[in-house]
Amino acid sequence: MPSSTLTSKGQITLPRAVRERLGLKQGDRLEFSVDGEHIVLQPARVGPATHVAGLLKHLRRRRAISVEAMRSAVRRRARARAVGSRRA
Repeated sequence: MPSSTLTSKGQITLPRAVRERLGLKQGDRLEFSVDGEHIVLQPARVGPATHVAGLLKHLRRRRAISVEAMRSAVRRRARARAVGSRRA
């Protein structure tokens, strides 16, 4: 039975036999669950990239912002920070 040692940072290295059996490669995400005294490890269920994009839809702006508008916002924020730091 393959085994591994827990490091002081709480990390383990999955033995090659386990990685190969599960078809894991670098960057894959794993899910852990505890069943009584047993730890169950399985590849994370990841949906298609379009699912993630849908989660971020509410962040999308309805209209484009001009470069000048961005510069103006940065200047306003810098002035507000400068005024705030003088008060402290």
